Amino acid sequence: MVQLGKALLGLGILLVVAGGVLMMAGRAGLPLGRLPGDFSFRGKNVQVYFPLGTSLVISVILSLLLYLLSKWHR
Repeated sequence: MVQLGKALLGLGILLVVAGGVLMMAGRAGLPLGRLPGDFSFRGKNVQVYFPLGTSLVISVILSLLLYLLSKWHR
């Protein structure tokens, strides 16, 4: 149970940090969510949004960050 508690605390801290980063990015004027490749469709009664471009950018940044962390950790 102790390990599960630590994992949940770590996940909570990660979510708080990610939320803070997204809030700062919004205030700084970064166009996350409005990049080329982000698809949105508005019908009469439905709205569908698929942020493909934003997902790719975040994936590349996280991949580089984790790669650098793994190189530094060795």
